[in-house]
Amino acid sequence: MKKLLTLLLLTALPALAQVNYGELRLKIADQSDTDIEASVELSCAGNGYDQVFITTPSGSLAVHSVPYGVYRIAVSKAGFTPFSASVEVRSALPVDESIQLSVASVVTKVNVTGASTLIDPSSPSSAMQIGAKQIQERLSSLPGRSVQDLINSQPGWLHEGNAVLHPRGSEYQTQFVIDGIPLTDNRSPSFGPEIEADDLDAVSIYTAGYPAEYGRKMGGVVELETHRQTDAGRHGQLVLSGGSYDTASAYGQLQNVWGRNTASATASGSMTDHYLNPVVPENFTNTGTIADFSTRYERDLSARDRLSLGVRNAFSRYLIPNELLQQEAGQLQNGDNFETVGSAHYQHIVSPDSLIAVAGMVRDDARDLYSNQKSTPILAFQHNHFREGYFKGTLSLHRSRQEFKLGLESDASFLQEHFNYSITNPAYFDADTPQTLSFANQRPDLEQSAFVEDLIRLSNWTVSAGLRWDHYQLLLNQNAFSPRISIGRYLPSLNMVLHVSFDRIFQTPSFENILISSSVQIDALSSQFLRLPVQPSRGNYYEGGVTEALLNSVRLDANIYRRDTRNFADDDQLLNTGVSYPIAFDKSVIYGAEGKLSVVRLGKVNGYLSYSYMVGNVWFPVTGGLFLGSNANAAISQSNGHFPDSQDQRNTIRTRFQYQFAPRVWVAAGAEYGSGLPFEYEGSEATALAEYGPQVVSRINFARGRVRPLLDVSSSLGADVYKREKLTIRFQLDGENLTNRLNVIDFGGLFSGNAIGPGRSVNMRLNTSF
Repeated sequence: MKKLLTLLLLTALPALAQVNYGELRLKIADQSDTDIEASVELSCAGNGYDQVFITTPSGSLAVHSVPYGVYRIAVSKAGFTPFSASVEVRSALPVDESIQLSVASVVTKVNVTGASTLIDPSSPSSAMQIGAKQIQERLSSLPGRSVQDLINSQPGWLHEGNAVLHPRGSEYQTQFVIDGIPLTDNRSPSFGPEIEADDLDAVSIYTAGYPAEYGRKMGGVVELETHRQTDAGRHGQLVLSGGSYDTASAYGQLQNVWGRNTASATASGSMTDHYLNPVVPENFTNTGTIADFSTRYERDLSARDRLSLGVRNAFSRYLIPNELLQQEAGQLQNGDNFETVGSAHYQHIVSPDSLIAVAGMVRDDARDLYSNQKSTPILAFQHNHFREGYFKGTLSLHRSRQEFKLGLESDASFLQEHFNYSITNPAYFDADTPQTLSFANQRPDLEQSAFVEDLIRLSNWTVSAGLRWDHYQLLLNQNAFSPRISIGRYLPSLNMVLHVSFDRIFQTPSFENILISSSVQIDALSSQFLRLPVQPSRGNYYEGGVTEALLNSVRLDANIYRRDTRNFADDDQLLNTGVSYPIAFDKSVIYGAEGKLSVVRLGKVNGYLSYSYMVGNVWFPVTGGLFLGSNANAAISQSNGHFPDSQDQRNTIRTRFQYQFAPRVWVAAGAEYGSGLPFEYEGSEATALAEYGPQVVSRINFARGRVRPLLDVSSSLGADVYKREKLTIRFQLDGENLTNRLNVIDFGGLFSGNAIGPGRSVNMRLNTSF
């Protein structure tokens, strides 16, 4: 019976109470109030949303999961005058609109252009958004990182090795919110299976102005809205892609809408010889295979009640790249990840001004590491597993100019860690390091929270104010209150929004390998050790900025920010195993500026140019984590001073512009420049040559302690091969790193491994949708 209940709960990733998403309900009729079946285009130039829907024969349309913003509604029907108007979506409560169409001989319409939706005059913060068209026409990605590459195109974000995302200098503090359900663990290719970009309709990205509803991991919040249709009948898409490094991928989605029911299924699979970032240009032992399958079901039980269910299963298997000495020895290290995640959601509209929503999730996740007998300098084996149970309940209220929301949240993760090693080359370790170790432990990570927030609109002012309470219990038992406030001011004469925000944050430590790094059993690894419980991070985030519409087709976003954090979270590696665990330092100060110029449509051109400037410093002493041998001595003796944050890349420039060469053909070109990350290498330059070779060492500036600048130039060609009302076939050809530059992303050191970007590569993608 218990297994049956668990199976019934393992049913999700549907539309689950997005934090900043609402619903739009339309009713179309003629002037005599006779219902009309019509075509409806819903678009927003500011966030890239642009969808076409067909109402039911009774003239009804319900569009779920619409990102907050100002939208243009364009309704058309043969024999009637086209109608257009604007509508605002501001809360989880449905927006109901009734539209009357006039016969073609009568011209009574409101002309609302796309320029009126270029900025959101009621937005109090600086969220970046990626629409369906940008997702479809994105640059190709290696398997396992399509979503990460999308996010990395935004200012303030950068990749370290293996597509680990770092927002504004934060380490492993990104949370993905998939259809309303937060995933706070590391989602990079070496830690978890892929979230497939082809399954998305919209992406919203926050690095400041967080609603109080968000907590726990606060470096950056990424809301992912998965793809779904509202038109009756069968819909779907098939995406086939492949290219350099023997890469091949397939993604398929099928959906059926009938009556009040929607059912869908997705499946995808990929393989490549470049799964992780290699440590040397030869790209040794770097194959990977990933796959996932999901189903979901949604039913409108009534006009006020909706139930959503589904399930997703995913896995990845890969080899870990060798350096030169490991390749000569014949080392093979395998890693894998398995994940089953499910959730159920129910919402009830109590009245036109109030809505209750509850959601729950159960997730099983397993991660493994294996080594063959030729591995050097150490044989490492790991099996980590956790089961997570999540619950959330919210109440949304609308009162005049206020959108009020309160809720409760509970997350329990039951951690299990198994690890053992055998040293094969003692020369790489301190003399007193034990030759073998076997570790096993388990413990629950319990986190609860409550929040209240209010969005207030007063003429041209918008204020978002909230308060969040968090409780964290794993190695420590701590509580925190976090006030949040964002203020926006719309200047109609300049078509500009000014905004400022303050976020108090309470970030719980990453739980990856936290049990082994905090165990007294690890004390035997060295006679010199420092082991401290990892404290949650507490900090204050400040931001000020401007959003402005220019020439009715260009949008400017510019922000300045500062982040002051105590117990700054970072990570370290256990011996030479690649097994990372959380550590913390006394404090950090990170500040910078960002700007993005987005050309929404200027003639036949669209695209963007962005620039990020960031300075990050971290202060001693060490306040949490495990340090062994000479690292322990250094940590104990270093009681003051500071060093650059490992994501302290001062200058980052990204651009991509697209030209509509013909009605169905477009070309694009882009580039990315990074001034280089800092590194701290314990070995000599001669040691680096032996391990990584002269090509890699030539890209390192040992005198400055920084990787030399990277540059990646790309181009694309896209075409609608076939386009009809219900069938579209698109082809895209991408070329990346066209100059074949050797781009070193990270260089092996105390807090990071080595990572080299792909060389010149070509990828093709064929997308069929119906």
